[in-house]
Amino acid sequence: MSSINSHLLLLLLLLLAAASLTLIVAADPDMLQDLCVADLNSAVRVNGFPCKPATNVSASDFFFDGLARPGATNTTMGSLVTRANVEQIPGLNTLGISMTRVDYAPGGVNPPHVHPRASEIVFVLAGEIEVAFVTTANRLVGRTIGAGEVFVFPRGLVHWQRNVGSTPAAAIAAFNSQLPGSLGVAAALFASEPAVADEVLERAFQIGAREVRQIRRRLAPH
Repeated sequence: MSSINSHLLLLLLLLLAAASLTLIVAADPDMLQDLCVADLNSAVRVNGFPCKPATNVSASDFFFDGLARPGATNTTMGSLVTRANVEQIPGLNTLGISMTRVDYAPGGVNPPHVHPRASEIVFVLAGEIEVAFVTTANRLVGRTIGAGEVFVFPRGLVHWQRNVGSTPAAAIAAFNSQLPGSLGVAAALFASEPAVADEVLERAFQIGAREVRQIRRRLAPH
């Protein structure tokens, strides 16, 4: 093989390695302009949202005050998630970031879920929260964190939080995606539409048909 061909082959391998690394570390695609405020009413569907005309952009497209107020925690799980993603803040479109606020009653749980499009970093505003995730090697990684402390959940791994204190707790979470998505494990398996076959759930969880029906009823949308 000639020296030129060897150099070309080496260059190709380096380019392929760089492309693979980009795919591994990337979250949302990089923006290609100063801003692209989402046109949430557009019928066009792309990987993200189309931009609305620049002449229609205003400061309100970049503002949201929904995280300033505690959420009502008188829910089944004793917690409430308030989202601040591109659907609430159209100006986040193409920026690759978003936030949520989670409020917890004493004993309240943000149940096991995954974010398919983002890693998450949690900052505790008040109270004590047990945080944990499970790796693909089935290893549990978790601890209790308090006000001012931070914990990270890697992208795509099952994780949850629980208020282990005797007073209400609250946390702010940030994501490296404008729309990270949230897939609740229990709801995805027992409350999907169409339903997951009973036989699959019975075998996977080593339970009977009666238990499957009971869980379905409890998780059915109200």
